[in-house]
Amino acid sequence: MQALKTAEIVIGPPRHLALLPPIEARCIPWPTPFREGIDILLSHRGRNVVVLASGDPFWFGAGSVLARTLGPDAWQALPGPSCFSLSAAQMGWPLEQTTCLALHAAPFSRLRPHLAPGQRLIVTLRDGRAVAGLASYLDGAGFGASVLSIQEALGGPRQRRRDLPAHSPMPDDIQHPVCVAFTVAGEGTVVPVVSGRPDALFDNDGQITKRPVRALTLSALAARPGEHLWDIGAGSGSIGIEWLLSHPSLTATAIEPRPDRAERIRANADGLGCDRLQIVTGAAPEALEGLAAPDVVFVGGGLDAALLARLLALPNGTRIVANAVTLETEAVLVAAQAEHGGTLLRAALSSVRAIGPKHGWQAAFPIVQWSHTL
Repeated sequence: MQALKTAEIVIGPPRHLALLPPIEARCIPWPTPFREGIDILLSHRGRNVVVLASGDPFWFGAGSVLARTLGPDAWQALPGPSCFSLSAAQMGWPLEQTTCLALHAAPFSRLRPHLAPGQRLIVTLRDGRAVAGLASYLDGAGFGASVLSIQEALGGPRQRRRDLPAHSPMPDDIQHPVCVAFTVAGEGTVVPVVSGRPDALFDNDGQITKRPVRALTLSALAARPGEHLWDIGAGSGSIGIEWLLSHPSLTATAIEPRPDRAERIRANADGLGCDRLQIVTGAAPEALEGLAAPDVVFVGGGLDAALLARLLALPNGTRIVANAVTLETEAVLVAAQAEHGGTLLRAALSSVRAIGPKHGWQAAFPIVQWSHTL
């Protein structure tokens, strides 16, 4: 309140301004889209301005945007309890053991990696109508038994909570702002948390790095927090998607020459909550021009002299992993290892197949893998 007493300008959403007691400062509603409010704020630089934001502005809030825009030493934050803290207090949940997601401007598919029975989630939504969309998504994924705790206007005079299973009709009078807390329940398919996810999770036309080889490959890629991957010749996108599932700080670009496969990669990524995957339709090495430099490169097949030369020109420290099935590509990898170093791995895998009424081992094509750090 002390900040409001000395403020010349107060900017905030209309619902926040409506909660203020009488003050002498000029009150300005924050407009939509959000960017226009930034312009208004900057037009008052040099004056004593207060910006109203819900709860903790540095947890899925506007704080980082404002701090980056205003620069150092030009602002002071006075955070309050976040909506996640208020929701956890309603539920009696330990916040450090609860997944918190902001879905007010993100697709519901961001939930997909977190949907496993017994997992607790708190999510923010853009408005009351989005609750029905969330419920429909959970029910469609096989988790309609999850009980949604619909929490409106937490911490304010309009605060209200209603608990309903996701498979039931949702109320049509849910008021913004809204949080939903739920413990996942149901028989839907769970996405494993380790590499080498089931092939069935990825729609494909046969061009896919199969699960055992994918697990070996992701181990060789050895993702570290904050790294960026080029997945060249991405096929179904399984490598790039599993890379992104490994850690929220990772980024990836999938390069795929066939437009139909590029569309399939987009659908696979979106369906598994990895909509941040960048997809480039084009053939390497030409399609690599203008892309942000990678920390790690994967080539799933078809490495030739031209592409190898382009990759060898990347900055020192870049890691390269290339797989080969054909003798021609294997020869390229063997020659590259002889000239530039790195390690070679040959994996020969077999699986059980029916032979009449009995069973036997059927060998897959062996995979040769070259791993090298520039």
